[in-house]
Amino acid sequence: MSHKLKDVIRNVSIDCVIFGFEKSSLEILLIKRARKPYQGKWALPGGFIKKTELVEAAASRILFETTGINNIYLEEIAVFDGIDRFPNWRVFTIGHFALVSPENYSLSAGVDTTEVKWVKIDELPKLPFDHQKIIDIALSKLRTRVRYKPIGFELLPEKFTLPQLQKLYEAILGKNLDKRNFRKKINKVDLIRKLKEKETNSKTRAAYLYKFDKHNYNKLKEKGFIFEL
Repeated sequence: MSHKLKDVIRNVSIDCVIFGFEKSSLEILLIKRARKPYQGKWALPGGFIKKTELVEAAASRILFETTGINNIYLEEIAVFDGIDRFPNWRVFTIGHFALVSPENYSLSAGVDTTEVKWVKIDELPKLPFDHQKIIDIALSKLRTRVRYKPIGFELLPEKFTLPQLQKLYEAILGKNLDKRNFRKKINKVDLIRKLKEKETNSKTRAAYLYKFDKHNYNKLKEKGFIFEL
C-alpha cells in the first residue's frame, strides 16, 4: 500500500468515480494497479484512509496520489460494505464521484499505480472488487443530479456549442434528445449566453460558441431547478 499499514485504517478505504466528457462520449478515469490484490488490473482510483485524516481530505489525497488530479470537488456517493468485496480482509469503502473536463488536467501515474487513462463508459473492462457497482450507482446519481442542478457543465470546456451541450446530456442520460425541445428548455432556464465567436475547427457550418452565465449558474446550482428532458 502507499502508506505503512500502521498509519492507515485497514478496513476503511476511498474509491473515486471521476467522470469526463470527450468527443461526445462520457468517460471514466481508471488506474492500473501496481500491487496485489488484482495487480495489473484496471480499477477506480482508491486507497486506505490515514488514521489522522478526515474522509474528505483522504479522498482528495488519494485521488492526487494515484492520478495527479487535484483541486476538484468530490461528492460522497455511499458506503459499500459487501462482506467479500475485498479478498484479504473485511474492508468498507466510501464511494465518491466528481465531474471534470479532461482537457483541463494532465494525468500521471502515482503511488501503487502504473498507468492512468480515460475509458469510455461503454468500453470499460471487467473491474475488480465491486468497482462496477460503484460506477453504476455514481452514474445513477449523476443522471438524477443533472435534472435539477446544472452540474453537467463541469464536464464542458469554458466555451462550447449547443450541439456539444446536447451531446453531453445525451451521453449522461443514455438517450437521444429532440434538438428543438432541448434548446427551448435550455434557453428557458437562462443558464447560458451566446458569444459572437464561432467554433474554428468545424468541417461543416461553424456553430456559435456559448458560455454559461456564472451568476445564474451558481444561483441554480445552489437553489436547484427542474430540467425535464
